[in-house]
Amino acid sequence: MLSFTRIRSQPRSNRSLSLGGIDYADPKKKNNFCGKILMVSTLTALCILMLKHSPNFNTPSQFSSHESGVTHVLVTGGAGYIGSHAALRLLKDFYRVTIVDNLSRGNLGAIHVLQQLFPEPGRLQFIYADLGDTKSVQKIFSENAFDAVIHFAAVAYVGESTLDPLKYYHNITSNTLVVLEAMAAYGVKTLIYSSTCATYGEPETMPITEETPQLPINPYGKAKKMAEDIILDFHKNSDMAVMILRYFNVIGSDPEGRLGEAPRPELREHGRISGACFDAARGIIPGLKVRGTDYKTTDGTCIRDYIDVTDLVDAHVKALEKAKPGHVGIYNVGTGKGRSVKEFVEACKKATGVPIKVDFLPRRPGDYAEVFSDPTKIKNELNWTAKHTNLQESLQVAWRWQKEHLNGYVTPLVMSA
Repeated sequence: MLSFTRIRSQPRSNRSLSLGGIDYADPKKKNNFCGKILMVSTLTALCILMLKHSPNFNTPSQFSSHESGVTHVLVTGGAGYIGSHAALRLLKDFYRVTIVDNLSRGNLGAIHVLQQLFPEPGRLQFIYADLGDTKSVQKIFSENAFDAVIHFAAVAYVGESTLDPLKYYHNITSNTLVVLEAMAAYGVKTLIYSSTCATYGEPETMPITEETPQLPINPYGKAKKMAEDIILDFHKNSDMAVMILRYFNVIGSDPEGRLGEAPRPELREHGRISGACFDAARGIIPGLKVRGTDYKTTDGTCIRDYIDVTDLVDAHVKALEKAKPGHVGIYNVGTGKGRSVKEFVEACKKATGVPIKVDFLPRRPGDYAEVFSDPTKIKNELNWTAKHTNLQESLQVAWRWQKEHLNGYVTPLVMSA
């Protein structure tokens, strides 16, 4: 057997030559290194050449330029509960949609659903970014040709806002200022702002009209009102089209079962009453905790105006369609009918078919006794009226999604009836 092993009479001490404290690489090693560089450079050049011959190379993104007959809408918070439903409706109506979300409250699974439904180029893009990062926001606006912004992104739990108010002022008020500055810098002329009935606080008379004084009593409502004030002050010297929608308590989900509400587990205690009802029905929590039974209402529990998310999204689309340059429209979005928490719980029991255990506890800080809307203005000016007003039916639609998505958007699982 032949051996090709080299035998050295003396061991090589190293592969470099030292001269005056400077190491000089061995010529053979240097040649090998240079050869590798040459190979990498050649492969890189070939890749670039192939890309240049690709039909998509140097083709401007459809999102980066305005297109006649196509309205490009930036949906902030579009991975969240309401934002994802709004993005779905916009895409169905042939809008071009860019979603920006930092996923702190939203769900990447909702984005995947939308991408699967609308895979065509130029329909939908998702950008992971935090609106509190001014440079990132400016970059997004510089690289995309937006025609309008629907600004949903916000933390939105009354109870949490009383525990961590600074988070709410940063996330809601400061971030709205960042978005508005970017819109002004890049000439985006239409803003639909997602506000809340919490800006009214606890009015002395019902129902609430758009002229009802805004006297918020919790940091969530205060932060939203501050954001509204910033928008209105800016608008005084601007021709921007602005629509501010103050909506009430949102329930329900997509009637076709594609999207639903999936809050993070750690936020359940701060979440909507519908989420708590469903958690109790699923056995995730032992029962439902109703906070406050001594309010000056018919049955002692809070009264709220519950608006189905499908109706709420429809109001946003109508606002977008009716927005006029130089004009501000402010609208309440609700059914005009108040329902007590006890009524809600009974409707949830019927919708789920589960005899939910209910514990009555003291009031939650920052809550108010009675809030429901007068939707006359939005009906007259935007031709909008809530259609999904049967509380039990809205909850049944949401419950179907909950049963089929026990882990939220992670892996669909079916719960036995």
